[in-house]
Amino acid sequence: LAAQGAAAAAEPASGPGLVVTVGDAPGGGGDSGGDSDGRVYDQDLQVLVNGLWAAGATAIGINGRRLTPVTAIRTAGEAILVDYHPLTGPYEVTALGDPDRMRDAFTGSDADRRMRALEERYRIRYATRRTSGARLPGAGALRLRYAAPAPGAGG
Repeated sequence: LAAQGAAAAAEPASGPGLVVTVGDAPGGGGDSGGDSDGRVYDQDLQVLVNGLWAAGATAIGINGRRLTPVTAIRTAGEAILVDYHPLTGPYEVTALGDPDRMRDAFTGSDADRRMRALEERYRIRYATRRTSGARLPGAGALRLRYAAPAPGAGG
């Protein structure tokens, strides 16, 4: 049960890890006229989070909001939402796990290369640092959407 609770992000987690900070380019909107205007988009955070999971993260949060296996990272208008909660930049992505192993696995990965390309081309802010005592809250209880007790199943 404890292993399943950890996998579902039901309990708080703490320990060492990496903190990746990404933010819009200085000066806001930008006039690049390209695919990006110096802003961080939901797809950028999705790629970053998936790269950190692949690098060995055991728990991840964005701006203190814990991610679960069913967490959605989306855009609505100008806002980035994590499970329908709007976040403001800069975005601090905290990944718990062995920081040396994660950094080695993440450095040069597709996610890292994408973030570095955005940093070079559109001047978004991108920085990674180690942490020895990060804390992430539990994500709370998941609400059942489709399951229900069978009729006549006592209890």
